[in-house]
Amino acid sequence: MRIMISEKKRFGLIGYPLGHSISPQIHSELFKLSGVVGEYGLFEIEKEKLESSFENGLKKLDGFNVTIPYKTEIIPLLDRLSPRAGIFGNVNTVFFEDGKAVGYNTDCIGFLRALSYAGIEIKGDVLVIGCGGVARTFVTECILAEANVTVAIRPSSEKKAEAFRADTKKRLNKDIEIKLLSEIDRGYDLIINATPVGMYPNVSDCPIGEDVIKSSAAVFDAIYNPLETELLRLAKKHGVKCSNGLSMLVWQAAVAEEIWNDVEFEKDDIAYVIKCAEEYLKNE
Repeated sequence: MRIMISEKKRFGLIGYPLGHSISPQIHSELFKLSGVVGEYGLFEIEKEKLESSFENGLKKLDGFNVTIPYKTEIIPLLDRLSPRAGIFGNVNTVFFEDGKAVGYNTDCIGFLRALSYAGIEIKGDVLVIGCGGVARTFVTECILAEANVTVAIRPSSEKKAEAFRADTKKRLNKDIEIKLLSEIDRGYDLIINATPVGMYPNVSDCPIGEDVIKSSAAVFDAIYNPLETELLRLAKKHGVKCSNGLSMLVWQAAVAEEIWNDVEFEKDDIAYVIKCAEEYLKNE
């Protein structure tokens, strides 16, 4: 980590609705570690006001993060995309470079660093549960890592899954297998939960059967509230290497700050911020 002194900088998160976000707390700790004097706010912007808010308010910031539903809607307002954001077709971080608005995707790097932090490799056969926006990130990175990807869905998502499959084929020239959750009957090198199943308050729910979990090598759950979902509890019960989504959230925030402020963070720095975030969530 390089210590940096600067005048006060302003950052934030845009989305609608935002609800409760712990991003301000995470960035506050990262600011302290890097020596950046900064503030991080939440900006709930209605869809019809995105363009005017960008021109009249967001451009005055030093940078900002983007969440649902604006990860693709923000793109036409930007001057260019980083290569990774171009591959993903969505943006979660914007930085103003020499007066130009540049879009980045730090979710993907945060995901990779979170797996590395937990000692989990992307290899072999990977099962991604769900076909929403975050699943797109996971599937793309797994294909880029040359893994064989199966996407597991409920019957109600079959039409959406076929569109997801076609998009993946178009972007990456690689096919994925689509299966119903009821058809999953074996273990995988890595299981990734990209659904809200198991999230508070439905903490007893699990997206996949225990027999599949215990015969798999690793599990990553994008959920971080609760910190230990039923999926992760079962993985730990059977000695399966696993991680929740909090480390990904912290790592993607750290990568955004690396872009904004030209700083670097060590694993010990991130471990400290993850611990702070865990304590914050426990005390809510």
